[in-house]
Amino acid sequence: MTRAAVLAIDQGTTSSRALVFDAAGAVVCQAQHELPQLYPAEGWVEHDPEAIWSTTVAVVREALQAAQVAGHEVTAIGITNQRETALLWERRTGAPICNAIVWQDRRTADQCARLASEGVESEVTARTGLLLDPYFSATKIAWMLDNISGARRRAEAGDLAFGTVDTYLLWRLTGGKAHLTDATNASRTLLFDIHRGAWSEELARLFRVPAGLLPEVRDCAATFGSTDPALFGRAIPILGVAGDQQAAAIGQHCFSAGEIKSTYGTGCFVLVNTGERVVQSRNRLLSTIAYRMGGRTTYALEGSIFSAGSTVQWLRDELRVITHAAQTESLARSAGASGVYLVPAFTGLGAPHWDPDARGAILGLTRGSGIAALARAALESVCYQTHDLLEAMRRDGIEPTRLRVDGGMIANDWLMQCLADIVHLPVDRPLVAETTALGAAYLAGQGTGVFGSFEELAAQPRSLETLEPSMPAAERDALLAGWNAAVRRVLSDR
Repeated sequence: MTRAAVLAIDQGTTSSRALVFDAAGAVVCQAQHELPQLYPAEGWVEHDPEAIWSTTVAVVREALQAAQVAGHEVTAIGITNQRETALLWERRTGAPICNAIVWQDRRTADQCARLASEGVESEVTARTGLLLDPYFSATKIAWMLDNISGARRRAEAGDLAFGTVDTYLLWRLTGGKAHLTDATNASRTLLFDIHRGAWSEELARLFRVPAGLLPEVRDCAATFGSTDPALFGRAIPILGVAGDQQAAAIGQHCFSAGEIKSTYGTGCFVLVNTGERVVQSRNRLLSTIAYRMGGRTTYALEGSIFSAGSTVQWLRDELRVITHAAQTESLARSAGASGVYLVPAFTGLGAPHWDPDARGAILGLTRGSGIAALARAALESVCYQTHDLLEAMRRDGIEPTRLRVDGGMIANDWLMQCLADIVHLPVDRPLVAETTALGAAYLAGQGTGVFGSFEELAAQPRSLETLEPSMPAAERDALLAGWNAAVRRVLSDR
């Protein structure tokens, strides 16, 4: 007898993954394929849409086959995805008109600065909860329409469709039948009014984005169509969608106001549930949608760090001082306090600075500084940036009492203890780290009865390891003072 299960597609910045979860929330099987990164110019980051698609199909097929062998039948699919990444494609053929512009891309910084100089940022923030930054999708769309031959004319004629990665995958998975997104992904475009829960005609005009490009917005747990039977041998309903950070919060059971999680992947994203209240930050954090269920919206306050795991990836791929990310743990342990600071502003600085023109730097080097000191500084930079986000939240009236963590970097024991010490909070690390994919599975599984409601999930015990802070206050204060001085050195004059 086969047992019901849910498959989660986790299409991230550096890889596409598929994970199958059973009714207890345990991983039955998983598959992963790396996604190549493209850097065609300084500050530009792109993905090949066909690579996004082909790797996604490959991992889903592998996971479905493995699940069948293990005696499980996938009854629904949930999708979670890298947010803000923008794609345009032909409605008739589904063919992309150019590469996807990734969330890290900085090419529209000047356009954002021009709009800010015109005094429109306060209106944009009031509607969207976001800031004028190239991180978000709207200016990416405008850039494609203005720089790809014939794109604006074709968009205005209704020949093109826009989507973030979830929408692109839904289109391809359903054979072009579904041009849909969910409220969390829509809320990251600079085009969605988070108070009304609808696309804003005023913002579409401001960013010069034809409204006909935009997908229909649905709740996070909803019917998003079914897969084309030709893809996987049968039609499988797609019943849940959420952006990766919101999905991680769901997977971490952040269902009540004040509960906070931090995800450590390519970047780092700290998100705190604010309930049915939109908290307008006075410290350049983002007001966003945590999830929308049954037409009711739950909001969040979020801080975004652009470089976390990508900093370690830089050590491996560009500097080539390590061959595996896991090496940083032993190197950091061996380094001792060195006074070396790495500010990873490779694509600018995110919250709370929002400086797209800042660039990375290594400071405090001496003749004795080596690879170990550099690895330690890379890991410490993640902790310092998290501290900055939590301090901004405190200034906005939110007092964190503990931090729930997830993402690939949490396997590093040294990093997690350093994090607890620097933020001076207990850090709860789940024993099952796949919380982003689990969040997508929770959403999809509600539609087939594999998983219960959020209230039922919240009542279930969770397997956690807690790391307690142990660093003396004077030592922590000295380290943070050095970090703040280093950050001041890289900030631009913008």
